[in-house]
Amino acid sequence: MKTLISGGTVVNSTGTATADVLIDGEKIVALVSPGSDVWGSDLERSVDTVIDATGKYVIPGGIDAHTHMQLPFGGTHASDTFETGTIAAAWGGTTSIIDFAVQRTGERVEDGLAHWHELAAGNCAVDYGFHQIIGGVDELSLKAMETLVDEGITSYKLFMAYPGVFYSDDAQILRAMQKAADLGLLTMMHAENGPAIDVLAEQLHQQGRTDPYFHGIARAWQMEEEATHRAIMLADLTGAPLYVVHVSAKQAVEQLAWARDRGKNVFGETCPQYLYLSLEEQLAATSDQWGAFEGAKWVCSTPLRSKEEGHLDAMWQALRTNDLQMVSTDHCPFCMKDQKELGAGDFRAIPNGIGSIEHRMDLMYQGVVTGKITLERWVELTSTTPARMFGLHGQKGVLQPGADGDVVVYDPNGHTSIGFGEGKTHHMNMDHSAWEGFEIDGKVDTVLSRGCVLIRDDEYLGSKTHGRFLKRGLSQYLV
Repeated sequence: MKTLISGGTVVNSTGTATADVLIDGEKIVALVSPGSDVWGSDLERSVDTVIDATGKYVIPGGIDAHTHMQLPFGGTHASDTFETGTIAAAWGGTTSIIDFAVQRTGERVEDGLAHWHELAAGNCAVDYGFHQIIGGVDELSLKAMETLVDEGITSYKLFMAYPGVFYSDDAQILRAMQKAADLGLLTMMHAENGPAIDVLAEQLHQQGRTDPYFHGIARAWQMEEEATHRAIMLADLTGAPLYVVHVSAKQAVEQLAWARDRGKNVFGETCPQYLYLSLEEQLAATSDQWGAFEGAKWVCSTPLRSKEEGHLDAMWQALRTNDLQMVSTDHCPFCMKDQKELGAGDFRAIPNGIGSIEHRMDLMYQGVVTGKITLERWVELTSTTPARMFGLHGQKGVLQPGADGDVVVYDPNGHTSIGFGEGKTHHMNMDHSAWEGFEIDGKVDTVLSRGCVLIRDDEYLGSKTHGRFLKRGLSQYLV
């Protein structure tokens, strides 16, 4: 099966060019410049399918390197299955995800990984890989880490938050980082001071401050800055590369920049919610349906930060200066009904998470429209750097011969309305949207994964059995 994407502007992280993209089977085999006679004048006649991309951008498929399908949390599970979540990803121009296999305290790493393979296999519309959560650092889990690279899992995650569930203390983090440094694994860190947060949350509860807004007050920026600095110091001591997830506080970015200015292998991601949504909006949220509880739809961790204090502008600036290297979603959706409402009357019981996998590419393109990032940086943040950071460079994240035929045709003259209802986008398994009412000056037009058309003419053409497990190499982003 040969496919030609013709007439578009090809955008890679290194620049743009007018070129046709030729896909043979699952791989890109050529980028053909207009007027080139290398392939002869009958190129269109020699292929099975021609996709007209005139006036549109042709970009590598998006890679969301931080998702949580079916994650058990707060007495419930994330509402998107691998099937529903990856279909939503395809609608939004994301053609690969990296989810998290889970080991909690008292469980075996091998059992958690096997369970996640069972959940995902045959149920993914796009390609998928895994990071490994190590929620209980002990001799058995440290030994199990030795098998991860052979499994194609070259990154693992620790938590400085959630005591009793995922939390690791400094001694456990030190031991895990020592092991990771020996193995070449990339340490991913949820950097918040969990024990201190729990004290603040209990104090707020005792004072009767129980609305969703106080979730963010308990998880103060100082708790993120302190934990980020501590993680950097432990990584520096052990020589382990460090990747801090869902950075939301400008002070945490300053810690990352400080380390990077000294040549350390320290990296960070942010998420769309920390670029667009604010603590002030969460405070003001009201609804006839949900009342003061409306703000629960924006409860996530790390929490939303204050726009007035400059956190949102700082995230955009850090993306421009490469103090933050990429944008993932931390996609962890929960419905309001029967899930978020578990925390009605006590913000501590609200499941933490926002659903964004369908909207990341659009929301970041809006940053191009408003001049916050360049077109090339859009591709770099959402596709190229995720591939390099997590051992997929050359296969994913770039339009070049030999790469997978993961291609998105994006229409800058189209329009996307986010939310529910006729003419709006929403395919995630949720009963609300944190992005309701957002308008995007662009639109995902056509999506291909390994040469197979998943989205075309506003129709889903894919299959839940299409996605393949990605065995990843070591990080290709280290200095």
